[in-house]
Amino acid sequence: MKHIFRTIIISTILLAVGCRDKQDQEQASDENAVTEAPAQNIRFGINIDNYRTEEGTVDRGETLGKILARYGVSAATVDKLDKASKDIFPLRQIRAGRDYTAFLSKDSLNAGRLDYLVYEKDLTDYVVFGFPGDTVSITTGQKDVTIKRRKCSSQIESSLWGAIMRDSLPYSLAAELEDIYQWTVDFFGIQEGDSFTVIYDEKLVDTTFVGIGRIWGAKFNHGGKEVYAIPFKQNGKIQYWEYDGASLRKQLLKAPLKFTRISSRFSRARLHPIYRVYRPHLGVDYAAPKGTPVHAVADGVIIFKGWSGGGGNTLKIKHAGNLMTGYLHLSGYAKGISNGTRVSQGQLIGYVGSTGASTGPHLDYRIWKNGTAIDPLKVPQEPAEPIKKENMAAFEQIRDRIVAELNGTATPEMIVTQLDSLPAVADSLAATAAVPAAETADKDKKQAE
Repeated sequence: MKHIFRTIIISTILLAVGCRDKQDQEQASDENAVTEAPAQNIRFGINIDNYRTEEGTVDRGETLGKILARYGVSAATVDKLDKASKDIFPLRQIRAGRDYTAFLSKDSLNAGRLDYLVYEKDLTDYVVFGFPGDTVSITTGQKDVTIKRRKCSSQIESSLWGAIMRDSLPYSLAAELEDIYQWTVDFFGIQEGDSFTVIYDEKLVDTTFVGIGRIWGAKFNHGGKEVYAIPFKQNGKIQYWEYDGASLRKQLLKAPLKFTRISSRFSRARLHPIYRVYRPHLGVDYAAPKGTPVHAVADGVIIFKGWSGGGGNTLKIKHAGNLMTGYLHLSGYAKGISNGTRVSQGQLIGYVGSTGASTGPHLDYRIWKNGTAIDPLKVPQEPAEPIKKENMAAFEQIRDRIVAELNGTATPEMIVTQLDSLPAVADSLAATAAVPAAETADKDKKQAE
């Protein structure tokens, strides 16, 4: 009996201790829950839960002062804001069509008071105008951007831009490809059946596309020849190189302007559209809208700026190698362009027009070698400095991995994600993946010979 009584007492004590431990654990859990900070709903760096927000779009002709006035901000405060923001974001830079968000206080004593107004400069950058008390504040910020690697291939039917639009690819991708290949690929000679493959970074804010980042590699099939574009850092600058390490940059740009078509070619006997007689046309006419930017095709010095009769407003530039280029029928000249001005390759020099003897807006582009006119579409091109001998091994390692990715044979560990240094990967993997590209390059080289 005593044994049974002792067992009951021990069980009761253990049960009490167990309950107390459970209560202590629950109490500790409750205390931890209290100390955990609730998740905040942050937008533009502001806790949105503390405010009522209103969104809007800047109307045509609307100023920031007008928008702020609707929220009760005084003219004196706007003037103070204008002075304070001058070196950060001048208020006159507000543009119609851009979005803004007003953050209004929820405080019952100050209901509807504007504490912040956020102006979105573009899809990623914004400016926060704050009104704490009797002061003002201006800060800038950037939305979180997600980078996603993309690879796409496209067959060209009429033009690069046509293929980009047809396949719903970013328009900026066409501009990037033209910038990379502008010395090497004749975009005015694009043929049906040409194609390209490109690897690039896509920038996203949430799920909204906001632009493209680095081009990690490209392969352009033009007229049956594959031209690779491999990024590599040499002399502290990332540029694009051909498969064998030759620079994609050449002495002359393929053309002095973009987004046009050739309306007339170099000829020793062309029927003149105005005078109706056969006479030489010693240049290439690029039809383009009035005002289209015209760029210098190479480094040089302006040796003529002025009126040249039938050529209208004309520029002539002297280049190395006894070359001279001419740009006729311009509507105007770029700022700072005058006789004796030194210009660099790709620099804006003027705008397409229809001055002189012309039936419509176009650029008559000419080249002279040792004083003799030559066909601008057949000028021999000298490449810029190639990959240096001491950099060739590093270049080949990056090239082989990028080519493998372009050709669809790369393994995940072979993907190049930065160009300053490259982790070692088994040479056999890179070599195996690069075989198709090497064979193609050898084939192209033999055809060229």
